[in-house]
Amino acid sequence: MGLITMVDFTGLESDCIRKILQWVDTKIFPSTSQLDIAETSLSVKSTYGRVDVLSRSELHTPLFNSMTFSSPSSSSPPPSTPRWSYDVFLSFRGTDTRNNFIASLYATLCQGGIKTYRDDNDLERGEIISPTLLKAIEDSMISIIVLSPNYASSSWCLEELTKILECRKTKQQIVLPVFYHVDPSEVRKQKESFGEALANHQERFKEDPKVNEYEFMHKIIQWVDSKIDKSTYRLDIAEYPIGLESRIKELNTKLGIGRNDTTLMIEIYGTGGVGKTTIAKAVFNSIGQEFEVRCFLPNVRELLSREDGLVKLQEKLLRELSGNFGSFNNGSVGGTNVIKHRLCSKRILLILDDVNESRQLKELAGDRNWFGPGSRIVITTRDQHLLTYHQVDSTYEVQGLDNNQAIQLFSWHAFKRDRPDESFVKFTKCIIGYAKGLPLALEVLGSDLRGRSIQEWKSALEKYKRSPHKDIYEILKISYDGLDDNEKDIFLDIACFFKWNSVEYVTKILDGCRFSSSIGIAKLKDKCLINICDQFVEMHDLLQEMGKEIIRQESPKEACERSRLWFHEDVRHVLEENTVRSHK
Repeated sequence: MGLITMVDFTGLESDCIRKILQWVDTKIFPSTSQLDIAETSLSVKSTYGRVDVLSRSELHTPLFNSMTFSSPSSSSPPPSTPRWSYDVFLSFRGTDTRNNFIASLYATLCQGGIKTYRDDNDLERGEIISPTLLKAIEDSMISIIVLSPNYASSSWCLEELTKILECRKTKQQIVLPVFYHVDPSEVRKQKESFGEALANHQERFKEDPKVNEYEFMHKIIQWVDSKIDKSTYRLDIAEYPIGLESRIKELNTKLGIGRNDTTLMIEIYGTGGVGKTTIAKAVFNSIGQEFEVRCFLPNVRELLSREDGLVKLQEKLLRELSGNFGSFNNGSVGGTNVIKHRLCSKRILLILDDVNESRQLKELAGDRNWFGPGSRIVITTRDQHLLTYHQVDSTYEVQGLDNNQAIQLFSWHAFKRDRPDESFVKFTKCIIGYAKGLPLALEVLGSDLRGRSIQEWKSALEKYKRSPHKDIYEILKISYDGLDDNEKDIFLDIACFFKWNSVEYVTKILDGCRFSSSIGIAKLKDKCLINICDQFVEMHDLLQEMGKEIIRQESPKEACERSRLWFHEDVRHVLEENTVRSHK
């Protein structure tokens, strides 16, 4: 909850400012008549005060000679935050600050790429604020209110303030109050030690007011930057997010957003190319602002294959979740200890993408108590068994797209609309049947066929039947590459010979070939390379094609050099020519 801690001002003839702040206090916290800050070190016993909208445990007041800086609420807007036309709206009294502080602040904001609204017209007495100005307040993500000595004497400044407070309540607008040459003298329940600390802090800035103002302005820019980055930072997801919304809703239910008393670990699993990473990114964008800090670590499997990959990932995690961080002196062991220490009190969102070994989790998110209550750790993986050791709170299996969704996704990539051209309907159905709802295949093939003639489509379809598209093949083969030799042999045998056979039959045959088939089949199922339905072995058509392509690559020209033959013409040719070779 935000707090308004300022109750009195000095250096003003009237008590208008006091009344404004009391009014603001009642608007934000109507039930709060007195402020209890005994649990913090906050107490102002100097000529400086503070308007603060942070929680009590987060109050830290920077003090400057001519102005006081107040930090805003750490609570973030919900995922439905509106699209803003401006990053910042400046509310100020022109006669006090237009040609000095505001001129410099506005220029600095604009130079930093921060889209800022400043009203360049001084309203005369009796004029009312234009609808354009009120609309600008509504369309701004942040309002900076510069409270100067004559701010409260302006009826239109107070009207701006009223509108800003309304937007803070209804649109979760972020508000930053700045005291410019306004000297508050009291804060409720003053504490001697804090007053002395502020007095000491004040002395450091008395010598050079110009430096003071410049440094203060720099702090404002840094703060605005951090708020804009946090609010607007979004991961790029699919160009055409077909079927994504329903999956996010299902996953958000499992994430239990709003339950801040516990830390949850969620596993997203499925075959390669089914959209796990896309869904994880969409969740990150959707709920990220609900957390104090958030971090998305992509390609964990790939990065950890490098010599210093684990340490680099730990350092990246800490930089994003706890601010600036250098490097570890004791390797990954030191990194693990630092993660525990730095993040144990923070409510974080951490997404680990493409995890394929339990040790990766152990070093990056080994236990829930590494993170503060209310944290969420989301892991995407192709191996559903991987997280059994970590006892995840919930799992989510990503299924392929249904037929209608598949047609839409493919059509957007192939035709730039949600349905195929009439002359390509028949061929589109062939592609949909071939892809079996796998988003990766639909996107790759749609892009590959876009703008091509019917004859080229026919030729491409024939080619796909013989061997999969290389982009699809390479993604799917990642799962195969992670198998041991026994599991690879079992996978290839199922792909070539045993799809749609009973588990009992397949196990009997493979055991006869001295394979450890029971554990091997279980591992293939864990890694989403096969599925068991009614005690029969199933395999996605594209995974089967990938397996056959692996065999074909053993000898692209000579079938007799391959370890397995399933196409009857190849078998007949090898037998008739007596060119069978021995394979070990």
